[in-house]
Amino acid sequence: MTQQVLNRAISLAKLKAALFAFLLALFILLPALIHLQWVTGPTVNAMLFIATVILGPTQAMLLGLMPSSVALSTGLLPLPLAPMVPFIMISNALLVMVFEYTYRKNPIIGIVLAAAFKFVFLQAALNFIMKSILSSNLTSAMAVMVSWPQFVTALVGGFVAYTFLKSIKKI
Repeated sequence: MTQQVLNRAISLAKLKAALFAFLLALFILLPALIHLQWVTGPTVNAMLFIATVILGPTQAMLLGLMPSSVALSTGLLPLPLAPMVPFIMISNALLVMVFEYTYRKNPIIGIVLAAAFKFVFLQAALNFIMKSILSSNLTSAMAVMVSWPQFVTALVGGFVAYTFLKSIKKI
């Protein structure tokens, strides 16, 4: 009986490692191949929500470090927005942490709160930090990319993830 429990635990660990590797590959390939924020954003956010539930917040946060770096290196994120990359990474971690804390109580509220926290953090970073680094013309032109679309793509990704997780009975 103990051997069966151990074997099941090992199988689950292997499955989670394979899922992590698969998601990592997607997080690297997706921004490199698809240069549309309205496709990449919801997909990345959906994978962050799914990874939070299935893999746990630590691995989900690790995955959340990849997309903005790849987006910057492939041109999806314009080079002048390079100073925003650390803040985008932090906003992904914030999305994961808020969702992790709230989704068991109410997954829908968890998605909305996580998306809102991500959006508010990125807005604050843009308003208070980036305006001192970037010219005002550049900041206003690029602000749209890291403002309300981040909220919308996080919501869309959250509801895609919710539908998927509900279908596999993880929520």
